[in-house]
Amino acid sequence: MYLRVMRRVGHYRWFAVFMKHAGSRADRALIRASCGRLSLGGPQMPTMLLTTRGRRSGKERTVPVYFVRDSNTLVAVCENFGLDAPSSWLRNLLADPKARIEINGVSASYLSRPATEQEVARNMPKLAAMWPAHDTYMQRSGTRHVFVFEPVDTQT
Repeated sequence: MYLRVMRRVGHYRWFAVFMKHAGSRADRALIRASCGRLSLGGPQMPTMLLTTRGRRSGKERTVPVYFVRDSNTLVAVCENFGLDAPSSWLRNLLADPKARIEINGVSASYLSRPATEQEVARNMPKLAAMWPAHDTYMQRSGTRHVFVFEPVDTQT
């Protein structure tokens, strides 16, 4: 029932503003405190903590992001809840594609890149099924940025 309610209210602009300014912070704290076992999205909505380097400040910035797995890569979509301004993590990744991602308390290094058309076609239906508001956000803002995160081999 919780997930059904979340998926329904996710389409409203007030929810987008709330999540942008307060919900993301609360979710980040919940994920960190539980080592990834708990998230506002629940277990049916895999959430990673994405850490990028600020393109102007140089400081690390961490945000919770829903994702799907595609073979050995992770795929996430950035629509900034359908709000007018693009999300800062998108701009940070475009300036510096290196990222640190934490899933279930385990952190690893990744390189990001925009998804190919085939990757978008393959993964966007899974992302939209998980969080139907992705389509609402696309309609509202007119933009959608799908990113692929490839693990960096640190063993070499």
